[in-house]
Amino acid sequence: MNISPFVERNDVLSWGRVARRPQSIAHPRFRDELPGLLGAAGPASRLGVGLRRSYGDSCLNSAGALIDMRGLDRLIAFDASTGVLRAEAGVSFSDILRFVVPRGWFPPTTPGTRFVTLGGAIANDVHGKNHHGAGSLGRHVRAFGLLRSDRGRLTVTPESDPALFASTIGGLGLTGLIEWAELQLVRIGGSYLEVETLPYDDLDAFWSLADASVERFEHTVAWIDCTTRGAKTGGGIFSRANWIADGVYHIHDDSSWKRMPFEAPGLALNSLAVGAFNTAYRHVNGAKAGVRRQHYANFFYPLDAMRDWNKLYGRRGMLQYQCVVPRANAPGAIRALLDVITASGQASFLAVLKTFGELASPGLLSFPRAGATLALDFPYRGETTLNLMARLDAIVSEARGALYPAKDGRMTGELFRRSFPRWEEVVRDAAANSDFWRRVAA
Repeated sequence: MNISPFVERNDVLSWGRVARRPQSIAHPRFRDELPGLLGAAGPASRLGVGLRRSYGDSCLNSAGALIDMRGLDRLIAFDASTGVLRAEAGVSFSDILRFVVPRGWFPPTTPGTRFVTLGGAIANDVHGKNHHGAGSLGRHVRAFGLLRSDRGRLTVTPESDPALFASTIGGLGLTGLIEWAELQLVRIGGSYLEVETLPYDDLDAFWSLADASVERFEHTVAWIDCTTRGAKTGGGIFSRANWIADGVYHIHDDSSWKRMPFEAPGLALNSLAVGAFNTAYRHVNGAKAGVRRQHYANFFYPLDAMRDWNKLYGRRGMLQYQCVVPRANAPGAIRALLDVITASGQASFLAVLKTFGELASPGLLSFPRAGATLALDFPYRGETTLNLMARLDAIVSEARGALYPAKDGRMTGELFRRSFPRWEEVVRDAAANSDFWRRVAA
């Protein structure tokens, strides 16, 4: 009797923890297992996944099956003179950092968590605080190994198959299984950054700081207090940083995590609690105004200090809303978004505003583009939250903006297609699918 390698589980969730559908999942350890998993009897479609830090349903496949790539986590080759790293798709950024930082290298850009896999970072074409100078991760991918149901194993480069390369960068795992990737790292002179913290009063001050910082600072980002209204709308804390070349290479320590041991009560993040948090956060960080030396783990990954912090949002989970709007439309659109959010009483305690530069991604479905991006987390309250986000959608659409599939759990197919007008050019593997793709591309 043949035993299926796929096991149905009810505890396989995305980071937002809203979608709770059974998932059929397999856990390979070696690349030679993957062809058999693609051809195994059972659910028709397959989707490769990693640490499932996507917030919505782009890393779920309830009508098919998941292939958990985390067991394929080996470093394959590294050239210490050029900074070219080849690694299996399931290796995490955390593990990559532990290997390359002592050798004077760093990923060319990094998202706000180091607990993402290399394959997942490519499939979502992640970006960081240095987009104005580095662009998205896809610009630094030299090659990758792709396993497709129709063509077998392929080595894909921008030159060898431009269409398939562009489809896979930001392609949400829909072009096949990324088995390994080759990434160009960047040289660093130490593991610390010189970080300048600047409290500012309103959105006008943010735009001035952002425009003044891009030429002199490699990394820029702002936390905004989205509970303030009127003249103070959009005020917050602006951070800008450059690497320090002092030859000190200290790596992070994942064993120092704190853990959120249980799901917070549903009322823990009500409007009063969020307002109190925003006031306290602004006061504490405002008191730190000035320049200080900060380790990369604290600067890039502050939320990684608490494991399972997503449980703060309770059993019902959370939805994140991240949009980008063109720079010419950004001042009016961002203000309109914040006005709607504050009026709704559903303000987020994690609200990030930053600008994107002009460097275009090679990916057809890549989210970053020149403009400004706003990201907020909302406790999921059913129709109340969905209705709020529909109002935000209207503002983004009018501003000719887009939403981020990696953070989405509810955008309409119409908005997706407007956000990514070249979506039909994606060279999908017919055997790959996801709950997200069924929802937006049907």
